[in-house]
Amino acid sequence: MMYVGIALILCSLVYSILVITIFQLKPHIKSVETNIYKLLLFSNLFNLILELGCFATISQSSTIPILAAIVSRLFLISLLIWNILFSIYVFGIGLSQTKKEKNILNCLYVFEIVSFVIATIIVAIVPLNYFYEKKTMYSYGLSADFITLIFVINLFLSLLVGLSKIKTIKIKKLLPLFLLFLMMGLCVIIRTIEPGLNILSCIMAFVTLFMYFTIENPDMKMVQQLNIARDQADKANNAKSEFLSSMSHEIRTPLNAIVGFSQALSEEDIPDSAKEEVKDIMSASESLLELVNGILDISKIEANKLEIINNDYKPKEMLHDLVALTKARMGDKNLDLRIKFDETIPDVLYGDKTRVKQIILNLLTNSVKYTKEGFIEFKVNSVIKGNVCRLIVSVEDSGIGIKKENIEKLFTKFERLDEHDNVTIEGTGLGLAITKRLVELMNGKIVVQSDYGVGSKFTVSIDQRIIKMKEENVEVKEVVNDDNYSDFSDKHILLVDDNMLNIKVAERLLKNYNVNVKSLNNGFDAIDIINNGEKFDLILMDDMMPKLSGVETFKKLKENSNFSIPTVILTANAIEGMKDKYLKEGFDDYLSKPIVKDELNRVLNKFLKGSN
Repeated sequence: MMYVGIALILCSLVYSILVITIFQLKPHIKSVETNIYKLLLFSNLFNLILELGCFATISQSSTIPILAAIVSRLFLISLLIWNILFSIYVFGIGLSQTKKEKNILNCLYVFEIVSFVIATIIVAIVPLNYFYEKKTMYSYGLSADFITLIFVINLFLSLLVGLSKIKTIKIKKLLPLFLLFLMMGLCVIIRTIEPGLNILSCIMAFVTLFMYFTIENPDMKMVQQLNIARDQADKANNAKSEFLSSMSHEIRTPLNAIVGFSQALSEEDIPDSAKEEVKDIMSASESLLELVNGILDISKIEANKLEIINNDYKPKEMLHDLVALTKARMGDKNLDLRIKFDETIPDVLYGDKTRVKQIILNLLTNSVKYTKEGFIEFKVNSVIKGNVCRLIVSVEDSGIGIKKENIEKLFTKFERLDEHDNVTIEGTGLGLAITKRLVELMNGKIVVQSDYGVGSKFTVSIDQRIIKMKEENVEVKEVVNDDNYSDFSDKHILLVDDNMLNIKVAERLLKNYNVNVKSLNNGFDAIDIINNGEKFDLILMDDMMPKLSGVETFKKLKENSNFSIPTVILTANAIEGMKDKYLKEGFDDYLSKPIVKDELNRVLNKFLKGSN
């Protein structure tokens, strides 16, 4: 039987060396799992070598007793090391989710360390006996019994952990444990029948080999391919962002001219038929601008770069603005706009006013588009709990409604329902897709109820923090939205833009204020004229100018210690977050292109009224 045991060990040694060679030659990612497995491989190799050493030294124990004692004790310790490593592997994959499990895991690690130290001491000092007769050889005694005890305890602890987490762990990770348990039972039966045939090391070698096919062990080639794919995706996203930034600028520049001149023409004394045509131009330009903004928002959402920027705001003021915008979009439609605002809505909330407004406006605009006659009900309720106000916004209409099978498609980008029936209705299918993503970003919910041919109801709930503060501490946005332009004939504005069409638009819009405008087409001339002492009350400056951008020009102007002229960036770069970026650069305010008349009014009144 001894020769059978040696043959099994030699076979195990051969395939163990092969597995180690394959594992070492094949690059792997470094993880706890692969590191433990690597230690198991080498521990198993030493087990087999030491067991062969036991056969050689115990058979000569009468002549070399010290060597036999050392090799035998090292073999027992190597068995314990493999057993502890295997148990740590099982504990690690089973107990690493909750805080309680991690505490249990730490206790088990302490147990393994303590048991190893005690076992090592016992093996080193307690006598170990050998039996060698008629080709039968094995060791026995207190040292061997203690190692066996620790081995069995670890085996049952591992089995207990494995069975308790069998529903949450991939079953293939636990297969080596079940295999080891079954083969240990086989080993006990064989040792009972034939004590001289010790196959424990061979069982451990086989289980170690089997583990190679169960551990999560992606090779480096795959990882490199994934990294390359990720880098390519990042480059594609960056290229897309740069393209969208450029597109935003390039489209907004001619849009600025269309909107600006259309606004100017609408205020001129022109025939009624021409006024209608100008109105159509303005409506078309607004639709195009809405499309550009929608594409930019979608790209930001997909790149996870759309941020929620929270500030204090007045919800009631925002809601009244939304009513005014909705009435304007209704135009000549015979619709009854019903307004119901809860009186308990707090005066000041903390949240992203811009995004909340965008969500509600998208719902209102959608209702206006798809409701030919009847009503639109705009209702806002509030549920206050502690310092949190849950805004519950509902927009109900008597429009065309939505088929039940189409409700799930509502929030898919570029998806338009029943397009063949609604060919005359403008839209891209981006509004609701953006709305849903914005609601989710703000941890809110959106619910749709619809009866096809009868109408639809959209309900959104968003939590906002209540701010209790003095009224004067909240920024009041001054908006001049009538046609009574202030007279700034004693004021001087420096307009800097490299595009002559943009300059013409701005000059035409500023003409209504009788303000004195000095126009320049580059930053160098602006620096020269300011440093030469020419006085201005306000500077409107484009950013994307060749050779010297608006930001660079502004920085050079600030190098002059006497420079104190309010400077407003005037740019077509309207991507989310650009306003904050420009304000951090030191600009006093921000105007996006196309220039909105109300925003221009606000800026001029802010900086020119009362200035010396």
